[in-house]
Formats: sequence, C-alpha cells, structure tokens
Amino acid sequence: MLSRIQNDLFDAGADVSTPAGSVKAEYELRILDSQVVRLEQEIDVMNDSLSPLDSFILPGGSPAAAFLHQCRTIVRRAERLLVQVAETEEINPAVIRYLNRLSDHAFVMSRALNNNGADDVLWIPGANR
Repeated sequence: MLSRIQNDLFDAGADVSTPAGSVKAEYELRILDSQVVRLEQEIDVMNDSLSPLDSFILPGGSPAAAFLHQCRTIVRRAERLLVQVAETEEINPAVIRYLNRLSDHAFVMSRALNNNGADDVLWIPGANR
C-alpha cells in the first residue's frame, strides 16, 4: 500500500509541476479520480476493524503509527498550500482530492497499526492541570 502511495505522490508532483496544455496530452501525467476512489476504498476496509472514536487521538503509539501521524500533518499542509495555488493557477482538482483523502488514509492506517486502535494515545482534556 505504501509503495503505491509513494509512486502516486511522484505522479502528483509531476501533475502539479506540469502546467495544463504545456505538453502533448498523451504525455501528461495526471492524478485520476480512480486513484482517489482507491484510497477511499482502502480507508473503508481499514475502518471496518476499528472501534468508533470517542476521543481525539494524539500522535504516538507504535513508531510506524507516529510516523503516519507526521505524514498526515505534512499532507494536510501540502493540501492547504495547493488549494492556495489553485486560486491563481490551474491545478488538477483530483490532486487536491487525492491529498485530502491521503491524509485521512494515513490517520486510519496509523490507528490500524496501533493494534486496531487499542494502543492509540488518547487526548485526555485537562489531564495536566
């Protein structure tokens, strides 16, 4: 799953760095809605084994889960920046949707890697007062 996502991110970089119409259409590399749908389907499959959330989750748990939380925040930042660029430049909207779903994917995968949520680090409001 992660290898495919890494490849998709390189595709997204090529998509964003190539202005629409600047090369022959047959050579343009664009993120497709099918890639967004695949992320959504994977999210649904992973979510099936997770208990519903009743608290915010802090980054942590297993090292892999902590890295996925970091990944999620970086992807969210990239999404916000790309939305800002899209105000003045033509951006493939599927790239923005892909990044949006990817951040959710990383969150759900972090929970799956934290023993299906059992080892999630939960926020306890006011715990350190």
